[in-house]
Amino acid sequence: MANLKIEQIYTQCLAQGAYYIVSGSEAVIIDPLRDPNPYLERLKRDGVTLKYIFETHFHADFVSGHIDLSKLTGAPIIYGPNANPGFQAVVAKDRQVFEFGQCKIVLLHTPGHTLESSVLVLINEAGKEVAAFTGDTLFIGDVGRPDLAQNSEISQEDLAGMLFDSLRNKIMNLPKDIVIYPAHGAGSACGKNMSTETNASLENQLQFNYALRENMSKKEFIQEVLSGLTAPPEYFVHNVNMNKSGYKEYQEISSNLKKGLNADQFQELLNDKSIIVLDTRNANDFYRKFIPGSLNIGLSGDFAPWVGAILGNVNQRIALVTAIGTEEETIMRLSRIGFDNVVAYLEGGFDSWIQSEKPTDHIFRISADQYYNLIESSDLKTLDLRKESEFENDHLEEAVNLPLQSIHNWSDDLDTHKNFVIHCAGGYRSMIAASILKAKGFNNFYEIDGGFKALKQRLPTQSI
Repeated sequence: MANLKIEQIYTQCLAQGAYYIVSGSEAVIIDPLRDPNPYLERLKRDGVTLKYIFETHFHADFVSGHIDLSKLTGAPIIYGPNANPGFQAVVAKDRQVFEFGQCKIVLLHTPGHTLESSVLVLINEAGKEVAAFTGDTLFIGDVGRPDLAQNSEISQEDLAGMLFDSLRNKIMNLPKDIVIYPAHGAGSACGKNMSTETNASLENQLQFNYALRENMSKKEFIQEVLSGLTAPPEYFVHNVNMNKSGYKEYQEISSNLKKGLNADQFQELLNDKSIIVLDTRNANDFYRKFIPGSLNIGLSGDFAPWVGAILGNVNQRIALVTAIGTEEETIMRLSRIGFDNVVAYLEGGFDSWIQSEKPTDHIFRISADQYYNLIESSDLKTLDLRKESEFENDHLEEAVNLPLQSIHNWSDDLDTHKNFVIHCAGGYRSMIAASILKAKGFNNFYEIDGGFKALKQRLPTQSI
C-alpha cells in the first residue's frame, strides 16, 4: 500500500533491527536505539507525528531510546502485559489494538524470552495482517533464549515452555504470507542460530526454523532451545535495569565530547587506576604502538558487544583513544550498551601521544608463514580464540580452543615463561586478547596477522 511505509533501521554492530512505520500523517517506532536523533530526523523529513513508541520487551543487549524519544515527542511508551517499568508507560492487554493513520497494530502477548515479551502485528488499511514485529520471541532461523528472565520463582525450563506455547498459540496461527521482522539477526547474543537474513515470511520460517517444526513436542522444544546456550555477558543485567528503571538523557552523554585532554593531561589522568584506557583504533595501527596497559577494541568491528563482554560493568570509568574524528561515534556506540562513564578522550588522537614522546608498548605480530616456520622448530602452544562452534567446524590440529569471551577466566592459568601464539578468525578478537594479555604482564606470545583465514590459506602441503 502506497500509504504505508515500513523501514527497518538495522545496526550491524548490535545485529539489531529497530522499526519506523508511517501511515498517513502518523508514525510508530519499535525498539529504538539510545540516540533519538535518527528517529527525530525521519519524523521531520516525513512531516509526521509520532503516535506510539513500542517496546517488545525489556532489552538486555542494548539500552533503548524509548524514554528520551517519549520526552522529546510526547508519544507514549507501550509494553506488553507483566511489564512494570519505573517510568510512565502504557502496559497493554493481550490483543489490545492501537490505531495510527489508516493502520492498526495488535499487540500479542508472547511470554517466553521474557515475561512481558510481545509481538506486534501490523494491519494495513485494507484490514490485512501484513507484518509481525516479533522482538526476541521469533528470529529468522531461531527463537529468543529463555534463560535471561529466570529467577528464584521461575526457571529457564518454565520460560522455554511458555515460549513453546506462545509460538504455537499466537505466531504460528498468523497468515503464512505475513512478513516476520525480528529485533535481531546473526551475531546477537540473544539467540544461538540466527540467520543473516533480517526478515522472512512466516511460511519460510515454518519450513526452515527448527523451533517451529510440525509435531514437535514441548519436551523436545525445551531440550533443543536450551541446548548449547553460553552464559550471557555480565552487562546484560545492567542494560535490563536501565531499560526498566531509566537512564541519563542522551544529551547529557553526548556532553562527554567536551572532555578532550592533551597528552600531558591525559597521562596525568591515568594515575587514577580505576580508569581504563580504551583504544578504538584498528588492529593494524594498535599493534605497532599503544599506551601501555590500554585495551584495544576496534570501532570498525563488533565494538559494542565486545566492550560489554570484556568490561562487564557499565559503571567502569573509561578514557578514550580514538582515530581523529570518531570521538562522537565512539561515545554514542558505548552509550548504546549503557557505558556512559567516559571521563575523557585524548585530543588529537594517538599521534599527539607520540609527538609528546610518551611511553608506548607494542604487540609481537607474525604472519602465517612465520607461524609455520616457528611451529616446525619449537613447541609453541597455539591458542584459538574463536567460539566453540567455529573451532568445531574447522581448526588447526595443534590448536587449543580458549574463546575470547572467557579470557578473564583462562588467562591467569597461562605459563608466563613458555611462549605461545594466539589467533582468531581474522585478527579483530586476537588483538583484543593481545591487549588484555599485555596489560596482565604477558610478553611471551605472538599474535597472528589475518588469523585463521590467513593460516588456512598458507597451510603447508601435507605429504601423503
